Amino acid sequence: MNSREIELLAIGAGPSNLGLAVALEELAPDLAENSLIIERNQTVEWQSGMLLPWAKSQVSFLKDLATLRNPRSRFTFLSFLKATGRIDGFINMGSLTPYRLEISAYLDWVARSLSKVSVELGRDCVRIEPSRDDSGTLTGWVTTLADGSQIASRYLVIGTGRDANIPPVLAGLSKGRVIHSTGYKQGVAGLSKQFPYRVAVIGSSQSAAEVFKALRTDLPDSDVAWVMRSIGPTVDPSSQFTNELYFPSYIDEFFDTPAEGRDRIRRELYRTNYSCVTPAMQRSLYADFYRDRLENREDRRMVTMTEITAAREQDGEVILELTDRRTGEVTELRRDVVFLGTGFAWRPPRLIQGLADAIGLAEVEVTRRYRLVVDEPAEAGCYLQGVNEATHGISESLLSVLARRAEDITLDIVAHRAANRFRHDSHSVVPSLVSAQSRLH
Repeated sequence: MNSREIELLAIGAGPSNLGLAVALEELAPDLAENSLIIERNQTVEWQSGMLLPWAKSQVSFLKDLATLRNPRSRFTFLSFLKATGRIDGFINMGSLTPYRLEISAYLDWVARSLSKVSVELGRDCVRIEPSRDDSGTLTGWVTTLADGSQIASRYLVIGTGRDANIPPVLAGLSKGRVIHSTGYKQGVAGLSKQFPYRVAVIGSSQSAAEVFKALRTDLPDSDVAWVMRSIGPTVDPSSQFTNELYFPSYIDEFFDTPAEGRDRIRRELYRTNYSCVTPAMQRSLYADFYRDRLENREDRRMVTMTEITAAREQDGEVILELTDRRTGEVTELRRDVVFLGTGFAWRPPRLIQGLADAIGLAEVEVTRRYRLVVDEPAEAGCYLQGVNEATHGISESLLSVLARRAEDITLDIVAHRAANRFRHDSHSVVPSLVSAQSRLH
């Protein structure tokens, strides 16, 4: 079995862990040289399933991997534009928000520009287990990859994002019939552009709106019903005032607020990030519907105030049971394919929950500096990125805070290493994989 030891392993080559890599190279270069990012995909892409040619980021380019922490960094978005010869054109666009394709290209450029942190693609993590020494002290982690190889590390950072949310009523349908927005491009690529499919789009979020809009081009002859529980698409109600609660500087205040207060804040801010669309998307959608009416087209429509109360497959089609939330009337909608714009699950991702179970944790908690809380002696650390909204605020899953979060994690690891220097000086990163495995099994 192929195995190796490193000091820090980061799982997922998305914005969070690439931001961490940048912080490591600039703040802790010695640690960076013994750090590795693994990514299950063969390329570094941002929101690959929704890389639509017209889709834009919803945050300023200044909220990149480095600027809010170090504006002089060579890894800023402006440095990327300069290196790729597009800085003049971008400035001339007069927009703070880049196209999503450009953010994705920026992340790939950063991954290729790292000089100390290694990045390996096509490396799928299937399991993480704790490693302990003879005294029972937690000393590291053993990560098993899909090919059977293992990586032992003292520090672990999980930045894979949350799992896609598949509503329970639809969970039993075949994957070929139900496609989450995270796999939209891949899913629609397998459908004939000329065939008149009957399509349903579920949800009222920005992703649902983008799928609905994209289908006009990707499946132009299809009948598309956009089904949502709400009265209609709602515009993001953010303002400069509410946006201040997305600042990295607000995290301390949020973290120090009692749990009940944090929940109230999250409920107040929910519509600024979830189940809403941008003003630009709202205008575009309405213009599309207006033109449809001019042309007497009825093959693109919204079905609002409607709950999906049952679903089944029969004779090669999906049959959705729709319940009108106003009248209680039940009808059936027969579709060939269903696209989901239903966001992401609130529960911990499967990888994190599996790790928590392996350690024996009753619940997943992190410190202010994102270190997993373990109720046992530990000389190792595990950090979670992008999944701590309950304790760190609504910005946790967004680009807004990741540069400063990367700094927090890097400095916490540096301090933790210093506090345990005697172990690092006299031992390998973790006990041997052979001895670790004998204790694990």
